Amino acid sequence: MKKLGKVLLLVLVGIGLFGFSLPGFAHGYVTQPGSRAYFGTAAAGNLNQNVGRAQWEPQSIEALKNTFIDGKIASAGVTGFEPLDEQTATRWHKSQINTGSLNVSWTLTAQHRTSTWDYYMTKPGWNPNQPLKFSDFEQIGQVNDNATVPPKLVNHTISVPQNRNGYHLILAVWNISDTVNAFYQVMDVNVQ
Repeated sequence: MKKLGKVLLLVLVGIGLFGFSLPGFAHGYVTQPGSRAYFGTAAAGNLNQNVGRAQWEPQSIEALKNTFIDGKIASAGVTGFEPLDEQTATRWHKSQINTGSLNVSWTLTAQHRTSTWDYYMTKPGWNPNQPLKFSDFEQIGQVNDNATVPPKLVNHTISVPQNRNGYHLILAVWNISDTVNAFYQVMDVNVQ
């Protein structure tokens, strides 16, 4: 009986240590301008429909850093989030924005040491009725957090280029510093 107790204790300690080392404890999503995933939740009024797992867990689009898979940009190739990759000019709710300064707000359901927050936007002339390709995007901003732990609510100001007008996408990427993973969010915007 004593031996069984020791084995059970070792198993529980092992599970505890393993659980706390998982990168899955860090999650986040963009609320302003709302991401495809966020707009598919009840909290955002279900403005987007048929969003797969994003309906319940918009914070869980987590994949390896630099996971820019053509045709799977919005889901980062994560199982259950594939509906987010559907791309037409009319499929998604759009936030109205202007060129110049744009506030981007993240809600983190769990914090994690952060290396950078990267922001990309579709280039002028992209085709909104074709599957997304990473070559459709160009980087428009980066915030370096130098491996610090961010607060639960994160705000960044990025600059929307003056040569953007009409329907565009912003891809926001939260790069975790002490794991190989990142979190991905796509925002559909109408630039005025």
